[in-house]
Amino acid sequence: MNDVTILEALKQALRRLPGVGPKSAGRMAYHLLERDREGAREIAQALTNALERIVHCRRCNNLSESDLCPLCTSPRRDKSLLCVVESPSDLVSLDQSGVYNGLYFVLMGRLSPLDGIGPDEIGIPHLETLLDEGTIKEVVLATNLTVEGEATAHFIGELVRARHIKATRIAYGVPIGGELEFTDRNTLARALAGRREA
Repeated sequence: MNDVTILEALKQALRRLPGVGPKSAGRMAYHLLERDREGAREIAQALTNALERIVHCRRCNNLSESDLCPLCTSPRRDKSLLCVVESPSDLVSLDQSGVYNGLYFVLMGRLSPLDGIGPDEIGIPHLETLLDEGTIKEVVLATNLTVEGEATAHFIGELVRARHIKATRIAYGVPIGGELEFTDRNTLARALAGRREA
């Protein structure tokens, strides 16, 4: 009976991953135990190492192996630009575009009063400290296009403008390669509202 409890605990642990339901968790657990125990050991070791060694960068709040992340210490980054994102994965996506060369601030979430997530829970006091240093000239608000993301961008935009710092919002619109007839009306409305000179 003890083995069943351990197996169920493994399935429940795997269900913590986003998009993993009971059946997927079961498949993963059985695969690791039946066919890839070495892989399971590698996963366990990698998780243990990550939990012990990865911290939050004291400046940008991104995940890092050191007190300051490589982006914050890079002399090639424009320190007058700050891009505010919701998550480390958002930061990676933006940075891989190769277009933005400033610094970042990672909120690790977004405002959601119904879920009890207010300004303190997403590091707004830390962000305000950065803004008050006086080196930032523009803040790019790159939160997601959700109700919570928009509310978060609006809230931060007000804080930024109150300090007489330029606040900009990333544009949303028709994706490259997208066809207008298959694009939803909200995306088209955003694209038209955010149009620029050709």
